[in-house]
Amino acid sequence: MVRGKKKLAAFMLAVILWTGAPAYGWDSEGHMTVAYVAYQRLEPATRQRVNSLLKLNPYYAKWKAAIPSGTAAADADVMIFMLAATWPDEIKSDADYQDDGPRGGDRPDGPSSSQNIGYSDHLRHKYWHFVDTPFSQDGTALPSLPTPNAETQIAAFRAVLASDQPDALKSYDLVWLLHLVGDVHQPLHCTTRVSHSEPNGDAGGNLVMLCSAPCKDELHAFWDDLIGTETTPSAAIVAGGKLPAPDPTLASNKDVVVWVHESFSEAQEQVYVKPIGPGTGPFTLTPTYRAAATALAGQRIALAGARLANVLNSELK
Repeated sequence: MVRGKKKLAAFMLAVILWTGAPAYGWDSEGHMTVAYVAYQRLEPATRQRVNSLLKLNPYYAKWKAAIPSGTAAADADVMIFMLAATWPDEIKSDADYQDDGPRGGDRPDGPSSSQNIGYSDHLRHKYWHFVDTPFSQDGTALPSLPTPNAETQIAAFRAVLASDQPDALKSYDLVWLLHLVGDVHQPLHCTTRVSHSEPNGDAGGNLVMLCSAPCKDELHAFWDDLIGTETTPSAAIVAGGKLPAPDPTLASNKDVVVWVHESFSEAQEQVYVKPIGPGTGPFTLTPTYRAAATALAGQRIALAGARLANVLNSELK
């Protein structure tokens, strides 16, 4: 990729300076790793198309400026694609954008929640990042599933990318799609555990505390961080090279309903298991739990990247 240690160091420093804000969903490294895996699988015409669309993003100049002069054009293109996958998280700390809806913007509220109007929309739409499918281990009645959510929005954005809509809208929908495909492959972005103590759910594990001296960590954040917490494409490229190859049959599945159901099932089978018990903790994770979680995260990220590429190759016009 970037050639020469000086260029690599300069690039990493530049990106760290402007991506220092906290990330959400998979952390920045996770989302960039999904994008890296996807870009390697894009057909030449699809690469050219996404490269063109990303130039319309308001952050494009910032992404480009973070790449050292003299970087090969092909290397710059993949890095920009990777950075674009973090954009829906980056706007959460951008003062030009606003939260919308109740619960700090985590719940939809009215017609504007579903609008798809492109970059003139300065709402953060935090509720697009997840689909909190409820389940209960103690018989508590399940709340309704809010819409829109990650599942509905992935379908909406794919429809636009496959249509004759203007490129400006396709650019907006593309960066959201790059991000949300990664999000729905994180098990805690597709579930919320409902209980007598949390009848509205635990917000995808955000209310479940972990103890690691001091007891301040959250279960959701632990899963977000599993692939790594670096903020540079260079780190994500290394991480991507270590991932297991995705199962070809699973990778060929382009049904977002299936993707969400997989994550929902894995949350019940591999997330909310010992030492995670009833209630909100704090719980202390075991080495066995950490190892299993890390393995699952790598599988899900590799699968997300392959599926993202398949969608773009077959649907983007």
